[in-house]
Amino acid sequence: MINKRKRGKEGEELACKYLTELGYKILKKNYQLNHGEIDIIAEDGDTLVFVEVKYRKSIEYGHPEDSITKRKQKQIKKTAEAYIYKNNITNQSCRIDVISILHLPDKEPEIIHYKNAF
Repeated sequence: MINKRKRGKEGEELACKYLTELGYKILKKNYQLNHGEIDIIAEDGDTLVFVEVKYRKSIEYGHPEDSITKRKQKQIKKTAEAYIYKNNITNQSCRIDVISILHLPDKEPEIIHYKNAF
């Protein structure tokens, strides 16, 4: 379990660096509410962005983004809606992005950014 957490944190740090370089403002990392979690909450200009990060070091089980099931999508949406409600956010556009990171041995990480993924 520790290796999984360490790997997840590594992926999230790469995603934060990538988003920051694009001009996003990181607001929160690992936002948890009840049984849901959002990896990164950021602002892209005037848009509030909820980011799911998927990070893998091999494609043995498919590409990172392949692991986002309909159930996981529903959970992320529900957590994002709760964040919006809890923080009394109105009149701000929002979206959910996915950042897929594949970091094969001896190679630079391959980052794919899916804006408004679901």
